[in-house]
Amino acid sequence: MKHKLLLLYAWLIWLVTFFLPDIPFIMRFRGFLYGIAMKRCGENLQVSSSVIFKNLENCSFGRDVYLAPNVVINAISAVTLEDEVMIGFNSVLVSGNHSVFNNSYRFGASIKTPVFIGKGTWVGANCTLTAGASLLECNILAANSVLSKPVVGSSKVFGGVPAKLIKSLEPE
Repeated sequence: MKHKLLLLYAWLIWLVTFFLPDIPFIMRFRGFLYGIAMKRCGENLQVSSSVIFKNLENCSFGRDVYLAPNVVINAISAVTLEDEVMIGFNSVLVSGNHSVFNNSYRFGASIKTPVFIGKGTWVGANCTLTAGASLLECNILAANSVLSKPVVGSSKVFGGVPAKLIKSLEPE
C-alpha cells in the first residue's frame, strides 16, 4: 500500500509542478517535495519538471544533485546518487532487469541490483544505467553510453555501448 501511495505522491508532485519553469528555486522546491518520500535526500536536490520517478522509497540522494529534463529513475532496487552528481538530459537509471522464463522475457522474474553513482560524477545526456551499474567518485559517463556493470577507478571517462574506459583525467 505504501508503494502505491508513493507512486501517487510522485505523480501528484509532477502534475502540480510540471508547468512551473525550470529555474533553480523551483527545481529545489520540487526536489524538496520528492525528497520527503526518499530513503535519504541531501539539501539542494534540483529536479527538472519532466523527470519521472518510480519507487521513491528506494532512492538515496546526497546534497547538490541535479537531474536534467526527461530523466527517468526506476528504483526497483536501491538507486544511490552521492553528493554533487549531475544526470544529463534523457538519461535512464533502472535498478531492475528481466530474466528468461519459458524462452520469454515477458514473464521472467525481476533481477534487482542496486545502481550507485559516486560523488562528483557526471552522467552525460541520453545515457542508460541498468541494474548493477556503478560509477565511483569523480567519473564521467559520456553521452549516449550504456553502463550495466561496476567500473573501477576515479577521475576517468567511460563511454560507448557497453561503456568502456576512454581515458583517465588529471585530478585538479
